[in-house]
Amino acid sequence: MKKSLVAIAALTAATGAFAQSSSVTLFGVLDASVARMSSSTNSITGLSSGGQSSSRLGFRGTEDLGGGLKAGFWLEGGLAVDNGTSSAFKFDRRSTVSLSGNFGEVRLGRDKSPAYLNIEAFDPFGDAGVGGNGGSNLVDSKADGTPEGSAPKRASNGVNYLLPKMGGFYGQAQYAFGEKPSNQANDTQGNSMALRLGYAAGALNVALGLGTVRGGPATDGVNYKSTNIGASYNLGMVKPMVLFATERGNDRRVDLFGLGATVPLGQGELRVAYNNFKRKDVADADSQKFAIGYGYNLSKRSQVYGTVARVSNDGAAKRGLAVSSSSLASPTIANGDNVTGYEVGFRHTF
Repeated sequence: MKKSLVAIAALTAATGAFAQSSSVTLFGVLDASVARMSSSTNSITGLSSGGQSSSRLGFRGTEDLGGGLKAGFWLEGGLAVDNGTSSAFKFDRRSTVSLSGNFGEVRLGRDKSPAYLNIEAFDPFGDAGVGGNGGSNLVDSKADGTPEGSAPKRASNGVNYLLPKMGGFYGQAQYAFGEKPSNQANDTQGNSMALRLGYAAGALNVALGLGTVRGGPATDGVNYKSTNIGASYNLGMVKPMVLFATERGNDRRVDLFGLGATVPLGQGELRVAYNNFKRKDVADADSQKFAIGYGYNLSKRSQVYGTVARVSNDGAAKRGLAVSSSSLASPTIANGDNVTGYEVGFRHTF
């Protein structure tokens, strides 16, 4: 009897030890705003989801394997507060399993492209809502033969390696499979590679991003290449940032030059951004965008915010504004139109 009690006690203790070495977290963002976008042709007004941060629901967890090794998982899906639709069970934002240690981290699955991370990191609006720079897929968001455009935010079927902590240096490399049969002439269609290397220490953060996506029809391939470099420096009373991004492919080239800043103001933050888009393959097709916004923190997890943005297009350009919503459409935009938009909303994280 005593042996049985000892065995049960030992099993209970072991189970408790395993339970303490692992964790699972439910997390999310709910963000909704009243938004309006207008051009010379018409305007659209309605409720948007994700004006400050994309709305989402996710689960993540880690397990301590001992010897400095950790296993991890991350499942995250987008959702739309405005109409209640959800892709949360598709986990389209991130779906990864990973192994990490002193060597760094190996991460498998769907994740953000390292080349895209600078686009949001060095934008005061985090590439979200009407104020976001819209710096992904500059050449073509529906580039033929690519999974998600000429320089997408995310890649599926990816193998990622992240550097371990090395002072202020950080980096990530990604290879994603297009998974096409070997007897297809363009058998690398949909494959992508991306790299990010940076340094962050004290007030300074600077990083370089590179990406390549293979597109084109099944019979003949087209390479879409992206390069970006960004930097920020926190001066305390203001954090200026700068971004340069360029994309090439299918005889097109688009450059983006962005300037921005965040300023602590009262119980919140002022955000200002200027972005200049230049088409190198077409004359009179440049665009300029200015955005200003303010977020007031009600708590560490809740914020009310407002943003105003305007895009000025040259005669052969028709760039618009974007909102993170599945139901609020953009207005009709003709070549040379100017587009104005605003959002007033509330964000809560958990």
